[in-house]
Amino acid sequence: MGLLELLNAILWGPGTVGLLLGTGAWLTLRTGAFPQRMLPLALRLSLGREARRKGNNGVSPFGSLMTALASTVGTGNIVGVAAALVSGGPGALVWMELAALLGLTLKLAECMLAVKYRSRAPDGTRWGGPMAVMEARLGVIGKPMGRLYALFALLMSFSMGAMAQSGALADTFFAAFSLPRAETGLATAALALVILLGGIRRIADVSSVLVPVMALLYIGGAGAVIIGNLPRLPGAAAEMLRCALAPSAALGGALGTVTRRAVIRHGIARGVFSNEAGLGSAAIAAACADTEDPLRQGLISMTGVFFDTLVICTLTGLAICCSGVLGAADAAGIPLTGAALTLRAFETVLGRGARWLISASLGLFAFTSVLGCALQGEVSAAYLLGPDAVCPIRFFYCAAVLIGALIPMKTVLALADLSNALMALPNLVCLLLLSGEIAADCRSFLRKKV
Repeated sequence: MGLLELLNAILWGPGTVGLLLGTGAWLTLRTGAFPQRMLPLALRLSLGREARRKGNNGVSPFGSLMTALASTVGTGNIVGVAAALVSGGPGALVWMELAALLGLTLKLAECMLAVKYRSRAPDGTRWGGPMAVMEARLGVIGKPMGRLYALFALLMSFSMGAMAQSGALADTFFAAFSLPRAETGLATAALALVILLGGIRRIADVSSVLVPVMALLYIGGAGAVIIGNLPRLPGAAAEMLRCALAPSAALGGALGTVTRRAVIRHGIARGVFSNEAGLGSAAIAAACADTEDPLRQGLISMTGVFFDTLVICTLTGLAICCSGVLGAADAAGIPLTGAALTLRAFETVLGRGARWLISASLGLFAFTSVLGCALQGEVSAAYLLGPDAVCPIRFFYCAAVLIGALIPMKTVLALADLSNALMALPNLVCLLLLSGEIAADCRSFLRKKV
């Protein structure tokens, strides 16, 4: 086991998993399941016309949500879900969804606080995030804790945003069209740089167009695969539930020995890789929104978990499980995983068209994630080094996009998992310390509604 794998085994052990689920459960309890009860309202707010309005000094609430979704709806929805099912069995999808229900609360809380304690940049735009919340509310430990969080967020933007997405994109285009990885990485980096030089407004404008298009494209394809394998769906759903509770007994060696701890660990880790609830990354995008109502923006932002995990990841998992390809191997006898496994599942219904659909979806997912995570890197760098660091960080970030297309995907994913865990720890501690304030704001919102 390499160093990165060892660190991930430690950081994604029972402690971090317990802290993630425990914080979500505690906040859900203290708020009286406010986020879950308000989900229908949140969906109406996020998709309504008012959410698309923006002023001169920021981006619209919808644009903020699409920017956050640009970073979350990425390769994790195709590559990550398939990898979780291979490593943790079908039951991993159940744990991914359970964690997402608690993730609604985490996402609402961190985004609401980010809007509440944000600042205004010299150019008139707003900025903020968990680091600003920590500095404003946690007293003497706030500033060092905020700087530590910003450092981990910067690492995550480079690993999961630049390198992981670029690597997955290069893998897919090489497998589908034999395009050289270096050329794919160079083209992705150059196009990203053109957009990033336009700042947050250009990132939000591009995301507001690309994210809905790519989501609808993929949802349509995954839905067709599930409908095409509809007779197998009840059995696949039952197998997921059995594997979630007793993986070894349910799998019977089909995917090797899978323990309950592996099911939970891979389900939650890949779920966090996908929707980022509990990491605080979406809070950085939420702070840019042109709105004066923190909790309203928190409601809009939390729908990112719904769209990302409860819709897109669930469709991917169901498509793989009901198509009967989980455990299939390639010509060399190596078990399929990642995009190759998802592609095999889609081919059961879509045939040759699956290759084009998966390639287009992964390309859009990966590229928008590159853009969304770049915002996180810029804000973190500016917080650590000052506003003059923003322009250089854009060039370093795009260099990382190129590097990600050239190095092994396994290494990049291990680094992304590590940075996720490091980001989550200070953010979750901050949410626990401010749980009383979060609950009070939710109660105040309900009184206004009444």
